Amino acid sequence: MEHVDIDDVEPSVPGGRDVDCRGLTAPLDTDGLALNYYRLSPGDSFSGGLHTHLDQEEVFVVVEGTATFETPDEEFAVGPNEAVRFAPGEYQTGRNEGDDDVVAFALGAPRDSTEIRIPLECRECGHDALAALPGDDGMQYECPECGTPADLG
Repeated sequence: MEHVDIDDVEPSVPGGRDVDCRGLTAPLDTDGLALNYYRLSPGDSFSGGLHTHLDQEEVFVVVEGTATFETPDEEFAVGPNEAVRFAPGEYQTGRNEGDDDVVAFALGAPRDSTEIRIPLECRECGHDALAALPGDDGMQYECPECGTPADLG
């Protein structure tokens, strides 16, 4: 068994954004599950935008406030004591559009996702999505088909 006080976990800076995200995966020493705690202020988001994990399903459990999620087909609210699941390959993004903080947990399985995509076409070959790859200076983007790097900054 592992036990952790969330307040004792140092916040991380996902994608260089100023969001209160506390990674609980390492402190809890999970093998097959990624777990993050979020406190989103009004206007904050879980991620940098619409994306999918080809190799991971994601579940968001909202504890306080109301999070707004968006897929390519719809936008919907997830309130306190509600949860939403996104299958591998399903594009989504979530944010706080309200006036109060959103407190939520994000779970991903399997734990380590390496196949992240964003819905932007490759300028070289026309492939319909770019791969998002963690780098030393944040996320790097390239076409998974032809390897052409993309500068999104």
